[in-house]
Amino acid sequence: MSASAPVTSVPVASVPVASVPLARRAAAEAVGTAALVAVVVGSGIQASELTRDIGVQLLANSLATVFGLGVLIALLGPVSGAHFNPVVTLAAWFAGRRGADGPGPREVAAYVPAQIAGAIAGAVLADAMFARPMVHWSTHDRSAGHLWLGEVVATAGLIWLIFGLARAGRAHLASVAVASYIGAAYWFTSSTSFANPAVTIGRAFTDTFAGIAPASVVPFLAAQLVGAGLGLVLVAVTFGRPTPAAGDEVTVRHGERQLPSPARPADESAVSS
Repeated sequence: MSASAPVTSVPVASVPVASVPLARRAAAEAVGTAALVAVVVGSGIQASELTRDIGVQLLANSLATVFGLGVLIALLGPVSGAHFNPVVTLAAWFAGRRGADGPGPREVAAYVPAQIAGAIAGAVLADAMFARPMVHWSTHDRSAGHLWLGEVVATAGLIWLIFGLARAGRAHLASVAVASYIGAAYWFTSSTSFANPAVTIGRAFTDTFAGIAPASVVPFLAAQLVGAGLGLVLVAVTFGRPTPAAGDEVTVRHGERQLPSPARPADESAVSS
């Protein structure tokens, strides 16, 4: 996520995410990613119209993103796992490829295009809401080595957090934790933490506060992929091999284990920004 540059717990149905039809899961990923980008871009436009102070603009943008992301994870986590992010989907596939815990190639092939299409639609929607040109390539250049390093760090931390919580049996904290991490990463990374290939592509379509020039997109995507790999390494180093959790289920998984029952409130998460 980024700007200038993803909550209270809710009960969820005791239905495995894998039992939801793939078309519905892909639709949830598309709509959720679109809503996330609309929040990022729309709040950036609103902030830039209300103040000229860049710090205040970034603060408003980051707060809106944190709250919007938390809501979307809680709402759509039980449907699709609330990835909203190709590196989360790919990391879940890679981590679970030897068993039944991760999405298969069919899910990846449905999720990733849905996330990218949703991100583009969200940017167009945000521009339309503020009477801006609906498709206007960004002129905000973000080509610099320190920004790419920021993206590596931001994405590695996101993957480490999501899968680390699952390994630690604390997946019920993921919604709050992921939204909080994205809010912090806005401020402690030089890139203001895009950490999401779909969101990065979508934000190239808007020449506003949150935009990124098309020429800057590919290096950002490369940095995010490197960060995702590093994040999985951090999970392996700090948590070791996965062990069954007593009561928690992380929603990046698509296996047959049950999600928490309605009697036990739980936060659902997987994404990013």
